[in-house]
Amino acid sequence: MSDDHTRVQEFFGVRAADWDLRFPDDGPAYAAAVAEIGLREGGRVLDAGCGTGRALPALRAAVGPSGVVLGADLTPEMLREAARAGRDREGALLLTDVAALPLRSSSLDAVFAAGLIAHLPRPAENLREIRRVVRPGGVLALFHPIGRAALAARQGRALTPDDLRAEPNLRALLTGAGWRMTSYADEDTRFLVLAVREA
Repeated sequence: MSDDHTRVQEFFGVRAADWDLRFPDDGPAYAAAVAEIGLREGGRVLDAGCGTGRALPALRAAVGPSGVVLGADLTPEMLREAARAGRDREGALLLTDVAALPLRSSSLDAVFAAGLIAHLPRPAENLREIRRVVRPGGVLALFHPIGRAALAARQGRALTPDDLRAEPNLRALLTGAGWRMTSYADEDTRFLVLAVREA
């Protein structure tokens, strides 16, 4: 396991037990973001870096009982909390790294990723791996329940032009990884970028 993985697991592992208590009002933002993906009944979707699985109920509602919902996370404690909250009933939970997904190529219609992009050790390479498992024309949603400025303020840091999530930086990163950005929203109450997998 790389040092990057160890750092991520250590950071989230000690926070898992009270993660949902720290952010109790995020549910509507997750549901609204999932609604914008345009998932259909019977669709196949992955929540990459699912944490405690807060998006899984909305994803399940979007694809219905005939759809497939997967939640993947690197931190065992986060997945335990997802199961404790009953979110494992909404989708299968996978302890795995998004850098090496145990999924067939082109097997998904969409990937939802809340807060993931900042924790990817090799963003370009990791976004190519996510692209591998999405069918051509499928969607990637990069989400955070608050915008970049609000998140930077919460973390006590300045928002700088080299921020990975700044529109020009993220557009270039996605393009280089085989995605076409179709929308970019960075507001106080949410950050949501939608991209389509190029053929």
